[in-house]
Amino acid sequence: MGLTQIIAGYVPLLDSAVLLAAEEFGFAESEGLQLRFVRETSWANIRDRVAVGHFDVAHMLGPMPISANLGLTPLDTAVVAPMALGLGGATITMSLDVWSAMDAAGAPADGEPGAVGRALRDVVRRREAAGRPRLRLAVVHPESAHNYALRYWLAASGIDPDRAVDIVIVPPPLQADALAAKRTDGFCVGEPYGSMAVARGVGRIVTTKGQIWQMSPDKVLGTRLQWAERFPEQLAALLRAATRAARWCEDPANHAVLAQMLAREDRLGVDADLLLRALTGRLEFAAGQERLMADFFVPYSRAANFPWASHALWFYSQMVRWGQVRHTAENAARAARSYRPDLYRAALSGMGMPVPGGSSKIEGALTEATAVGAQDGHLTLGPDGFFDGMSFDPDRLDAYIVQQLK
Repeated sequence: MGLTQIIAGYVPLLDSAVLLAAEEFGFAESEGLQLRFVRETSWANIRDRVAVGHFDVAHMLGPMPISANLGLTPLDTAVVAPMALGLGGATITMSLDVWSAMDAAGAPADGEPGAVGRALRDVVRRREAAGRPRLRLAVVHPESAHNYALRYWLAASGIDPDRAVDIVIVPPPLQADALAAKRTDGFCVGEPYGSMAVARGVGRIVTTKGQIWQMSPDKVLGTRLQWAERFPEQLAALLRAATRAARWCEDPANHAVLAQMLAREDRLGVDADLLLRALTGRLEFAAGQERLMADFFVPYSRAANFPWASHALWFYSQMVRWGQVRHTAENAARAARSYRPDLYRAALSGMGMPVPGGSSKIEGALTEATAVGAQDGHLTLGPDGFFDGMSFDPDRLDAYIVQQLK
């Protein structure tokens, strides 16, 4: 019997590794599947091609299924996320000129986001006092973990993201180019593009998304609800293959081979050394200044593939906070239903791979790695703290939104 073909879209980023490895290293084939990949430059293309049915599934921004179900996208298509594609993996990078000013204002070299944010606040205020243009900071899409992490950090640092700086959209592969051309002053993006800016001598990594929010969500496997309901066995097989691939990707023994595969022109087309830095957490914040960032990108452990409803609701809270959507009970319910832990749990049942017993949790409550209840084995979560000490309880969503809007 032949393999069942699934067409998958992706953007050339480190966290596409789980899907690419599923096909490349035989995990998809073992489930009777063949993944045919289509590479895209922008997230808008991914969104639209999933919506019109060009792609069966896609490597997708974590908030994108939520925005589709809340009517924030051009096409009226229900989208769900039955799996997450890892935790962390993104950096915030500034131009060398901006970093020089931040350094003079006391920014530490280790990326500690509180002190780095205070230094950036001083730079922003001095520019305003001198009548200079506002800093232009790029993210990859309005409804992205990158936009919300950047805004969260800025706001917690005393910088109004809507008034003190300009936030613009640049596709991930073009971020280093835009910085080099001085079209932007900094950006938040998934690897390897922060490292690419450093390697090209045009930028300096100032902090990471994982320092702003430890074990923070980023990308998901997205698909139309219609496709998920029409082909439940194919979807379950894909979830099993991708989870086994994620476990393989996390094994340090496989990092060199994985980096070489991802570096190929038909995959990411990026220097393997840059990819290996991100896979191992040995990031160069500046040329010759390597820092070991533990758990920088987590493809599998700590329930990295589980689509937590609390992650969906935190993204929703930020959509409300920044005026993208109005908060109602129905909108919150739609956001929560966008992530489908039930599909993931059912697909992995009996595989001997630990899956959380619950579908939601308090985000930011774990200060250390903590054993939790799981289906099929033992599971450790965390630490998952926000840098400002805040936490998000999805059962107190209304209060959290009110507090953030103050």
